[in-house]
Amino acid sequence: MKPIRSLPPSTMFKPITPRPYHRPNCLRVNPQQCRTFLRPQRTSHRAVESLNVDRMRTESYNYYVRRRAFLLFGAISGVVGVCCTSYLLYQKLRKPKKFDSGLPKKLDPFSNEAGSTRKTVIHDEDGRELVPTGNSTVPTFPRILDLALGAEGGQERVNGVEYTLVGLGVRTVSFLGIQVYMVGYYIATQDIAAIQSRLVKEINPIATTLVSNEKDELRKVLLDPERGEKLWNDILLEVRPRSLFRVVPTRDTDFHHLRDGFVRAITARSQGNSRDYGDEAFGEAMKEFRSLFNRGKVPKGRELLLLRDSAGQLTITFDDGKTGMGTIGRVSEERVSRLLWLNYLAGSKVASEPARKNIVEGIMEFVERPVGTVATQVI
Repeated sequence: MKPIRSLPPSTMFKPITPRPYHRPNCLRVNPQQCRTFLRPQRTSHRAVESLNVDRMRTESYNYYVRRRAFLLFGAISGVVGVCCTSYLLYQKLRKPKKFDSGLPKKLDPFSNEAGSTRKTVIHDEDGRELVPTGNSTVPTFPRILDLALGAEGGQERVNGVEYTLVGLGVRTVSFLGIQVYMVGYYIATQDIAAIQSRLVKEINPIATTLVSNEKDELRKVLLDPERGEKLWNDILLEVRPRSLFRVVPTRDTDFHHLRDGFVRAITARSQGNSRDYGDEAFGEAMKEFRSLFNRGKVPKGRELLLLRDSAGQLTITFDDGKTGMGTIGRVSEERVSRLLWLNYLAGSKVASEPARKNIVEGIMEFVERPVGTVATQVI
């Protein structure tokens, strides 16, 4: 048996040495940028690496610039505020203070005293009696007017006629309630006794004054569209007290707008009654009435008076602010003034419902006193 021959050393397997692995450049990443779906990017724990000196310098500069601007603005505002306050104080100190001359704001024309309604009467610096309207543009109406208009003779032609305020209110138009003018109803003081007697007799023929429940009954009659219109029509036609309406616009307007409102009111009440208002004389009187208003502007605050004398003649005067109160014209037809008066006093639709209610409350002041005593003490 042949012996087994061993291989030479050169033919034996040599140990394998592993080669170094070189990752491709496309797969080489910075360990700081390595991110997985489960682990966020790791940041460096050294704060120095995230500092940016240029950015910090810019932010610091901007901060101090803003701070300086705000401080400068505050200083200027403070100086301006001090100067304005000092100027206003200086103006107030220079203006003399008139004690008790200021009028309260938004006072009601009537106030309740001891269960009865009374006019709210205040006094201006000259001692004149005023009634507040509750309107900021036309704050007050005079309680007494002394005019030469309506004088019937004798001493009245020398001293004039005194008219006493009965009630007032504001005239508004459209559903927005735009205020057009304030209107007040005045009656000659010497004629109050006649109208007072007629109103008292309407409720109690044998009385000279009305008690509380009778006053309520009269109030209902005056506010009733049909009964109130009939009562006032009889008073204007039979008693014929001298009276006037004082109209003061609360906004700039003109005579044409005022005329249109007056003419519409008269036409609405005369339509359907051709027996009383269908004649030629009434038509000519209406043309004459329209012609009186062929004028220009009526600035707010200017006074327009519509006066009806004992004969029913209508006289219109206006204060233009330059030449004073002047007469515009007259309409002698009694029916024109009577229909114009009813437009404020009675009916289902009046020019100013606040004025109508206010006038009724003023009438209540008359009838609660004995007939003939109102002329000496009206309020």
